[in-house]
Amino acid sequence: MSETVVVVVPDADVLASSVAARLVTSIIDAQAVRGRADVVLTGGRVAAKVLRAVKELPASAAIDWSRVDLWWGDERFLPAGDPDRNETQAREALLDALPLDPARVHAMPASDGPDGDDAEAAAARYSAEAGTPQFDVLMLGVGEDGHVASLFPGHPDAAKTGTAIAVHNSPKPPPTRISLSLATIRSAKEVWLVAAGPDKAVSVGAALGGDQSLPAARATGTSRTLWLLDTAAAAKR
Repeated sequence: MSETVVVVVPDADVLASSVAARLVTSIIDAQAVRGRADVVLTGGRVAAKVLRAVKELPASAAIDWSRVDLWWGDERFLPAGDPDRNETQAREALLDALPLDPARVHAMPASDGPDGDDAEAAAARYSAEAGTPQFDVLMLGVGEDGHVASLFPGHPDAAKTGTAIAVHNSPKPPPTRISLSLATIRSAKEVWLVAAGPDKAVSVGAALGGDQSLPAARATGTSRTLWLLDTAAAAKR
C-alpha cells in the first residue's frame, strides 16, 4: 500500500540540499536493485537549486551516471535551447557536468524539433519513447494554484489520457506545453512534491487536506508519496 510522508525543513536552501541528498541515495539504491535508475525531473527555482546541490554532494560519485535515464514531467513547447525550457535549465544546473549517456537523456520535444509546432505529434513521440515507464522517482513542483507538471486545476487538457499529452491555452505562459498525464505520474514508484515559500502554502494545505480538484492532491506514487516542504510552504497544512 502506498504511504504519504510529509517532511518539513526550515527554508528553501535546506530543502534543496535535503532533496538532493535523498535523490542521490534513491538513484544509488535503484541501481543496486535494477542496475539502472529512471528519474523524472521537474522545473522551477527549487528544482534548479536541487540539481546544483546534487553536483556538490560527494556521494554523487557513487552513481553510475551512464546507467541513469532522465525524463521530464513537463516542458514548455519552445525552441531547443530556449532559456525557459526545463531541459535548458537542468542542463545548465547539472546535466552538462555529468558523464551521462546522451541516449538516456529523454528531453521532451522542442517546437523546432521533428514535429515542428505540432504539440500533439510531439507528445505522441514522447509517449512512444517512454513506452510503459518504470519511474523510480518522479519529482514535481507545486504551483500556487495546486497544479503539478502542466496539469492545471479545471483545465480540460488535464483530463487527457496517454503517457504524455499536449496542453493548449495554459493559464501560465507559454500557452502550449507537453506534460506527462496524471495516470503516468501515478504509475511512478515514488512521487515527490517539492514546494518552498509562502505563496505555496494555501495550495499545499488544500492538497494535503484532500481537495481533489487540485492535481497536486491526486499526484501519488505506487509505493510512496513524499511532500518535501520548507516551513513557509507548510504553514497551512
